[in-house]
Amino acid sequence: MIETWGNEALTLHFTTEPEGRVRLTGLNGSTAGRAALPLVEIELAGHGRSGTSGTRHVDSLVSARMRYAGHEATAEQLTVRLRDPETDLRVAAHYRLTGAQPVVTAWAEITAGSQEVRAESVSSFVLAGLGSALGAPRWERDMELWTADNPWSGEYRWRGVPLADAGLIDTGMTRYGQTGTKNRIALTGTGSWPSSERLPMGWLTGPDATLAWQIEHNGSWLAELADRHDELYLLLSGPAQREHQWAVHLAPGETFTTARATLALAAGRDEALAALTGHRRAVRRPHPDTVELPVVFNDFMNCLLGDPTTERLLPLVRAAAVTGAEYFCIDAGWYDDERAGPGAGGVPGWWDAVGAWEPSRSRFPGGLAEVTDAIKSAGMIPGLWLEPEVVGVRSGIVPTLPDEAFFRRGGERITEWGRHQLDLRHPAAVAHLDAAVDRLVTEFGLGYLKFDYNIDIGAGTDSSPHDPGHGLLEHNRAYLRWLDGVHDRHPGLVVEGCAAGGMRIDHATLAHVPVQSLTDQQDALLIAAVAAAAPTAVPPEQGAVWAYPDAAWSDEEITFTMVSAMLGRIHLSGRLDLLDPRQTGLVTDAVTAYRGYRRSLAHALPSWPLGLPGWRDDWLALALDTGTETLLAVWRRGGDETVRELPVPAGTTRVESVYPVGAPGEAVLDPVGGRLRVTLPSAPSAPSARLWRLTRDGAPLS
Repeated sequence: MIETWGNEALTLHFTTEPEGRVRLTGLNGSTAGRAALPLVEIELAGHGRSGTSGTRHVDSLVSARMRYAGHEATAEQLTVRLRDPETDLRVAAHYRLTGAQPVVTAWAEITAGSQEVRAESVSSFVLAGLGSALGAPRWERDMELWTADNPWSGEYRWRGVPLADAGLIDTGMTRYGQTGTKNRIALTGTGSWPSSERLPMGWLTGPDATLAWQIEHNGSWLAELADRHDELYLLLSGPAQREHQWAVHLAPGETFTTARATLALAAGRDEALAALTGHRRAVRRPHPDTVELPVVFNDFMNCLLGDPTTERLLPLVRAAAVTGAEYFCIDAGWYDDERAGPGAGGVPGWWDAVGAWEPSRSRFPGGLAEVTDAIKSAGMIPGLWLEPEVVGVRSGIVPTLPDEAFFRRGGERITEWGRHQLDLRHPAAVAHLDAAVDRLVTEFGLGYLKFDYNIDIGAGTDSSPHDPGHGLLEHNRAYLRWLDGVHDRHPGLVVEGCAAGGMRIDHATLAHVPVQSLTDQQDALLIAAVAAAAPTAVPPEQGAVWAYPDAAWSDEEITFTMVSAMLGRIHLSGRLDLLDPRQTGLVTDAVTAYRGYRRSLAHALPSWPLGLPGWRDDWLALALDTGTETLLAVWRRGGDETVRELPVPAGTTRVESVYPVGAPGEAVLDPVGGRLRVTLPSAPSAPSARLWRLTRDGAPLS
């Protein structure tokens, strides 16, 4: 029997009842008491729930029948084995620690025994007793739920509300023998854009602690928070039948493995997010890119916008090299021979003809190699944009692939916004993409590929005898295997993940790509709010932020756009070739300053001295703590106020300007009070931003 397991920072407590039922009863000494739930909640067709009804995914009869069948424990991982005596279903509940951090990842495997089963919901992680764990026995008042809306070009919009305001109240019915309200707070992502409406993560805060969570799946997901026997539980899972049209049919001996979900328990928000950041780094595929953080120029944003030619690119190549860019990525349109203008909805004419990934002859009369060779001659590494998972309905690739290589429902190929979706479960789809990638990398000496994804294909694809949602789940996993194959065949190749900006901010995808596009936002004033909030979800060394200086802008406006990218990954764009020497100098100064500290971002931890950024806040601040110093970015986007005070880390002794050096504005440190008084310049309708370095306890200035 297992009673406790964990590390010094996080301990899981279990109980095994006399008849063999095993429950996870709490964390770090907290207890769920009567509200404790089985380790895995499973819904099988033909087996309902007991003691409750409604939309919740707990109290299933199958889970209640599960009996202890053994366990294996090491310092890093615990596996508890269970068996249902009625269906002979076998379950392995897995828990894995992330080093010494207060972080645990959970997932489950279910295996059909002597009977066939149809599973319609399987939890990855379920934990009751949250009120006890967070010090909030009056949870409807004393506990806040924080979630992030994630609209296209307005990503990472965090908001926190008391549970009562989120719709979960104590109705008092437990006094009459009931389990609770039967209500729930359900957060879901549906389809192939897992973060298109909200991020697959969040946190709960109470008087004593914060519990943060994330679901590590690049497709549909569910987070369920509800009351039960005067306590709260949190259930995390991948797709389910009710919400996502998912079910899996298992013949005897067949196994299904759930998505993974991770929890971090810490004293406060910043500590919990720091622990999650450490976990994200620990499970991510190693790549030199996340250590070296090279500067990328991409020709799309507020620049060529999908209309590249040799004539337009060569001046940009020269300008990007002057500023210090190390990679030059040619974005969308390089394959378009039609030279068509925008079509319906403002999309380019090539939108529904993509898929062959052959360079355009009309755009590059001397061949695409003329441009990629110029990039190399300028001291940079060339890259290309691809949208690998889609094939346009007019593409010549469509008739060369079997129907089974595409997403289908009811036997019909799905069409979404002029595109078909490849199904990477099929070897023909994989072979097509492998051939395209290998050809381009070899022929043009590419060191960078940006993989975009601009459609959401919906619930899934035909997957008999399973439901469509399972077809999507299997494709999601096949896509990650394909990404790994690209890296394996081309060591050192940098792959940027993108899905219309930030529509795939999930930690299945992020574990397989070294750099991730954060947004498609084109407004420099608004992208500051995106950049400042993004480290809640993406480690700083992985998050690509657009900086797009414009020749019509003032020095302060150019400084503003550069600061927005300097605590993440600088992705330059805009018409650098039109900047005058002074403006070019501002960009070059930012890149030079960034090179001086960028490697430290790979272990820096974020905090927000002015609170998490609001979309329309006049002032924003993001701090990254590297261990001996803090890099602090402050933005002033408007309003009459030109002075703000911010808290600084204990022991801060000095403040130094990083960028821009010698510009108006100042930061005055009060080391005794632990405050920094920031003054930013004020000009009519002109924003301003600065980057400072705060040093602690005699650590040397760089």
